[in-house]
Amino acid sequence: MSGTFAALKISDHVYWVGAIDWALREFHGYLTSRGTTYNAYLILADKITLIDTVKAPFQDEMLSRIASVVEPSRIAYIISNHSEMDHTGCLPEMIELVKPEKVVASVMGVKALQEHFHFRHELVAVKDGESLSLGNMNLQFMETRMLHWPDSMVTYLPEERLLFSQDGFGMHLASSERFDDEISEDILFYEAAKYYANIIMPFAPVVTKALEKLQKIGWSASRIAADHGPIWRSGIAKIIDLYAKWAQRAPTKKAVILYDTMWQSTARMARAIAEGVSSGGATAKVMSLGVSHRSDVATEVLDAGALVVGSPTLNNGLFPTVADGLTYLQGLNPRHLVGAAFGSYGWSGQAVKQIENILNEMKVELVDKGINVRYVPTAENLEECVSLGRRVAEKLKEKCAQPTP
Repeated sequence: MSGTFAALKISDHVYWVGAIDWALREFHGYLTSRGTTYNAYLILADKITLIDTVKAPFQDEMLSRIASVVEPSRIAYIISNHSEMDHTGCLPEMIELVKPEKVVASVMGVKALQEHFHFRHELVAVKDGESLSLGNMNLQFMETRMLHWPDSMVTYLPEERLLFSQDGFGMHLASSERFDDEISEDILFYEAAKYYANIIMPFAPVVTKALEKLQKIGWSASRIAADHGPIWRSGIAKIIDLYAKWAQRAPTKKAVILYDTMWQSTARMARAIAEGVSSGGATAKVMSLGVSHRSDVATEVLDAGALVVGSPTLNNGLFPTVADGLTYLQGLNPRHLVGAAFGSYGWSGQAVKQIENILNEMKVELVDKGINVRYVPTAENLEECVSLGRRVAEKLKEKCAQPTP
């Protein structure tokens, strides 16, 4: 076994044995501009246990890290918290290599793994609240269904006060540092927010229930080991508070003005609306889809109270980047937003109405009828855009003064 990669001790009996993907730049529609990690963890108990595996191309890196601590064939149990392929891609090969006594997953996880890999090896299903003895230590399991797959669960090692949280509390961030307090807070919490916005946001009600369930169980974690990004040890309270806040989806006095443009008419309207928003006492974030990635837009929408969308009409419909951005946001299911539509056209002008229809489907509260300008906006058209921005700001102030539904 190659000695290129070494394990890192993260508690008395637990080692990080994952892999760093410095080159990843896309994760099912999400721009991962800082790469990612695929985290796996080795527990040196009487029954040596591997928590999760890594994406298939990184199997050798994980095996090298494991071998720096213990011969891989000594692994007795493998725990699969989440069946997505970035955590199970090399699981079949690991089973063949180490021949563990048990491969453990949630009830739904066993079903998903069988459908992924068609195993001959028997899988052990654990139910919510069950535990597994490792001899001198124990693992406890809690299902977190739809956070963010039906099979998802978390695993707790009480003797080390260590929570293996699968994708929860994670982020896409390739780094040689393994702990949160070794990374700049600006990068750390931006990437945590981006991950939540693009992966976890559709499941906000599940997040709230899971946090309540964790509190009721009384697990007192001194470290949270997610499947992507650094291990939390100093910022645990802060990241838990942020998840609770993000799940609440309370509106703020921030408007994201999202658009693309052909000949700058829609761009001029976007800037005028932003002027109205800011002069009305709210914050405007103007994002051109010509230069802004959909996943960065989602990150800004996470803590916004308004979404204002503009598009020129092309071939009787939305500009392609706007259609893409709205489809992506609609799938993420943001809530408690107000908004409006605007755009320019040459002869047909359907885009504004199509935007309004999508915003209605997203349950965005429209503050006014959309503004649709033919060809180049006049001074009067731009003043109308400023007025729309002010109405958005006023509505935001009203919404922020009300309790969150």
